[in-house]
Amino acid sequence: MPTLNWIGKKAVENHHMQVPFRLLKDVPDLACGDPGTGNLIVQGDNLEALKALLPYYAGQVKCIYIDPPYNTGEEGWTYNDNVNSPEIRRWLGQVVGKEGETLDRHDRWLCMMQPRLTLLRQFLRKDGAIFVSLDDNEIHRMRFLMDDVFGEQNFVEQLIWKKSYGGGAKEKYVVRQHEYCLMYARSKANLDQLWLPPDEMSEERYYKYRDAKYATRGPFRIKPLEATKSMDRRANLVYPIRMPDGTELMPKRQWWWSKDRVEAALANDDLVFTKTKTGISVSYKQYLRDESGTERGAKPFSIIDKIYTQDGTADLRSIFEDKVVLQFPKPVRLIEQFIYLLTRTDPTAIVLDSFAGSGTTGQAVLSLNKQDNGSRRFVLVELDPKIAAEITATRVRRVAHGYTKADGEKVEGLGGGFRYCELGEPLFDETGRIRDTVRFADLARHVYFTATGEPLPRERVSKSPLLSVTSNGVAVYLLYNGILKDKTPAGGNVLTSVTLDLLPPHSGPKIIYAAACRLSEARRAREQIEFRQTPYAIKTS
Repeated sequence: MPTLNWIGKKAVENHHMQVPFRLLKDVPDLACGDPGTGNLIVQGDNLEALKALLPYYAGQVKCIYIDPPYNTGEEGWTYNDNVNSPEIRRWLGQVVGKEGETLDRHDRWLCMMQPRLTLLRQFLRKDGAIFVSLDDNEIHRMRFLMDDVFGEQNFVEQLIWKKSYGGGAKEKYVVRQHEYCLMYARSKANLDQLWLPPDEMSEERYYKYRDAKYATRGPFRIKPLEATKSMDRRANLVYPIRMPDGTELMPKRQWWWSKDRVEAALANDDLVFTKTKTGISVSYKQYLRDESGTERGAKPFSIIDKIYTQDGTADLRSIFEDKVVLQFPKPVRLIEQFIYLLTRTDPTAIVLDSFAGSGTTGQAVLSLNKQDNGSRRFVLVELDPKIAAEITATRVRRVAHGYTKADGEKVEGLGGGFRYCELGEPLFDETGRIRDTVRFADLARHVYFTATGEPLPRERVSKSPLLSVTSNGVAVYLLYNGILKDKTPAGGNVLTSVTLDLLPPHSGPKIIYAAACRLSEARRAREQIEFRQTPYAIKTS
């Protein structure tokens, strides 16, 4: 399979593994409402922030949306689209070395994106997917990069967004009205069918007929039961259908449905027989609602129309007293559509955006929750401290609590709240030792994640040395920071016969992290204990 290569690729392919785990530091003054809602805004470089968030969210996120720099080469944006900011230049100097001084902008952009995408993939659930907005500057390179990171077999679609309904006076050649959004699944085999909300126009246009089931199933439309050229010929789909008057009909080619399914439809009055010039046609009824009363959704199209960049600008200006605080934000309805596609059947899902910008994704999550009484949660990451505090957090706070437009109109709040965090110090110092300031809960999440590859299943770590029992029956314990109320050097942080008796019991295999172990090898074997010494046996990256 063809692969994409660029200057600096080898230096960054495994860079995500060298990024240290950092602590999250709460900033209560910038939080909003109940922090227990599960929503989170993190200010910091998204590579370091993603690494810090892994012990909390690895394998837990259903939908990722990112709107990274498009790399247009233009300067002066609030986000420097040339990926030439001091933060990125410093990172390239540290990681790529001398090559970083000579990379052209496409190489720099790929160096920036590759480790971030690699980490983002680790956040996705088996049935999750990622959306990435881009334009023509990098879309072709991004396809190769996404194939490399997510697997070509997990490509779902390259959506085309018609972003503008006018303009073009400044264009020299062609009026460009579109951008793209790449969609890749974590595992396409596990991805659910994608549906949008029911289309009212489609209901009026297509669902024209009524029968005795109208009260529960709504109107219906008819669709041909006979397959023509779109299927391979199958003998089991060629059989006679007996009409109510006893006449039997044979297909010219074959039917769409099996004989058992057709007989069930006949018994349920779900087939329609229509006289035509050439004979009798057979159709089946497709109702607007299923047996439970749920309306049939609309299939998404690869071209997204009637949602424009101008809408995104209007969304943001409405919240900020008609001021332009950030250029070209994505429309809320566009991001709502992406999130809905993946969370329609799971309105409790987690949504992640690591290039949060103005916070459109946060507003889209709150808006969808308001519409269907869901409890989706968002995790937003924003690099720029000024944007994060004054735009991202302010926007989400205002749409959650309500706000007043420049013309005096009051807009009702959508509800919800969020924690606001900054990146704190790394868990480990330069020598690889655990920092003295690290709390038990911080180390517990890190230990469990690096031992199992999974985040702790509980929202908050309990004050117990037993962190959790994995799905395959292994108990993970941590003796640290006086969790057994004994802070002496040879006491509660050391695995002895006494401390072993104090641990919550588990009859199966155990992994126990501690500063030292005084148990014999025979005793450890008898108790099914795998001892791991802190800090040396803890992965630091």
